[in-house]
Amino acid sequence: MAVRLEMHVAGRIEDYALIGDMQTAALVCRDGTVDWLCLPRFDSHAVFAGLLGTEEHGFWRLGPARADGTQPPSADRRRYRGDSLILESEWDTPRGTVRVTDFMPPRDGAPQVIRIVEGISGRVPMRSELRMRFSYGRVTPWVHKVDGRTVAVAGPDSVWLDTPADTYGENLTTYSDFTVAPGDRIAFTISWQPSHHEPPALPDPEGSLDATADFWREWVEQCTYHGPYREAVVRSLITLKALTYAPTGGIVAAPTTSLPEDIGGSRNWDYRYTWLRDAAITLSSLLRTGYREEARAWREWLLRAVAGDPENLQIMYGIAGERELGEAELDWLPGYENSGPVRVGNGAAGQLQLDVYGEVTEALHLAHMTGLTRNDYATGLQLKLIEYLEKHWDEPDEGIWEVRGPRRHFVHSKVMAWVAVDRTIKLIESGDAEGPLERLHELRDEIHRDVCERGYDPERNTFTQSYGSKELDASLLLIPQMGFLPPDDKRVIGTIEAIQRELSTEDGFVLRYPTSGEDAGVDGLEGDEGAFLACSFWLADDLAMIGRVDEARQLFERLLALRNDLGLLAEEWDPRLQRQVGNFPQAFSHVPLIDTALRLTASGAYVG
Repeated sequence: MAVRLEMHVAGRIEDYALIGDMQTAALVCRDGTVDWLCLPRFDSHAVFAGLLGTEEHGFWRLGPARADGTQPPSADRRRYRGDSLILESEWDTPRGTVRVTDFMPPRDGAPQVIRIVEGISGRVPMRSELRMRFSYGRVTPWVHKVDGRTVAVAGPDSVWLDTPADTYGENLTTYSDFTVAPGDRIAFTISWQPSHHEPPALPDPEGSLDATADFWREWVEQCTYHGPYREAVVRSLITLKALTYAPTGGIVAAPTTSLPEDIGGSRNWDYRYTWLRDAAITLSSLLRTGYREEARAWREWLLRAVAGDPENLQIMYGIAGERELGEAELDWLPGYENSGPVRVGNGAAGQLQLDVYGEVTEALHLAHMTGLTRNDYATGLQLKLIEYLEKHWDEPDEGIWEVRGPRRHFVHSKVMAWVAVDRTIKLIESGDAEGPLERLHELRDEIHRDVCERGYDPERNTFTQSYGSKELDASLLLIPQMGFLPPDDKRVIGTIEAIQRELSTEDGFVLRYPTSGEDAGVDGLEGDEGAFLACSFWLADDLAMIGRVDEARQLFERLLALRNDLGLLAEEWDPRLQRQVGNFPQAFSHVPLIDTALRLTASGAYVG
């Protein structure tokens, strides 16, 4: 009898849960569908790419069976099991209640996705539908049985399905139909293996579940933050850990590509790489919450990636330190909600972004200040970076937002160049390095004077996006946080208030910069974008710093309310559509959440 495929449509971005093993990650929709999974690494080709296309491009649904082929039902409840990355989804059906537990065990051998179906009450008919498509949905694998195991093979890749349930194939899809009663536990596991290797070891789902729970419990116990926002902070920390590539210490910006900043538009980028900026601020948050081993691993990754060539510092690298990240478009994928093109690789890797030198130096400075074991090569790298900045700080660049328009003298880039020099002066003055102190003091003063003279609009009492521009930029909110000027400086207060007036949405969230008006062409792109969540957290930070702590707390708690039901944030919030947009989950959103929580806790701004 022919099987009728149960139609699945990709959910809203906030409908997804993250599971991962610190080497790759999967996104699981509310209806029990895995719509995104790259194997074996974050930046590998996707095996399930339905998120960016249709069910033809690969997915794995596991949930209550539907005989009529309609859209699968969403789970009635879902949660992470305690402070872990183990997802539990429950459905209440007319025939009973069932739970599916999804997780990826920290890797010890083949990467695995394990899904355990548990009967809670009644007798519930269930269905697994597994449609594997390699190379981002373009390649249909050869699916066959080997010693009772189902394996899909295409080129260098093989994915093995292990389950005690009976399986069969129709419509180029592997199905399993079964019923669970109270106490029944039926596991499904897929494992990736190079196709020329021996089959992966048989999985141990229950043992792996226990080991995964133990891993996350022990890791979270290291957290030193115990303030009023602990739940949000811990969930963000777990997310950042999940975005760390364990073998090297590199940290991806997000586990996805091409989730749009503008639904239906072309602002779609591949975030499965390590941006020095994102990784550096992630390192700072981890250090401030007790995670020194992750900080040490990232520093080692940095030293390997930059190697002996700091003059050619890239803004981003592959998760193992790769330099070549050529950008291409996948024309067979229509894109998330028809937001094309779908891109892999990232052409911004070749940009000049002078602020990166400041972020890296600030991260190395914080590591030094928090007692991370000294590394002479790291110290030497910092001094080399300053030598480069000394010659190039006054050049135009593409800036923090990776604009694809003409280079400009972005104020934030100059401020971060000042930060790099300032932190290096502190390193030398501490006695842990030797360098030309007098010359560096002069350089620091010169950069400061240049920014204040050329990047400040005295008529409006605000710093501007770039020299000679009238437009604002939310990155200016970092001026007091980086110590460039004190919070009570009238120019700082004026800039904060100007951003609130000119770059805020009706609900008080912050845009990065104007995408219409005089400087609308600054980023070289068409279309608009949502409120940038990191910038909105920065505003909350600044409000607290200038004494408006109640306002800061209120904004912070409105931002917390934007998280999905599992505590996850994408890159942006679309105020028109009232939904999350951009790659998901986004490290650059979760890091400032942690930082703002720490600042508000220290200020006593929380009202229970």
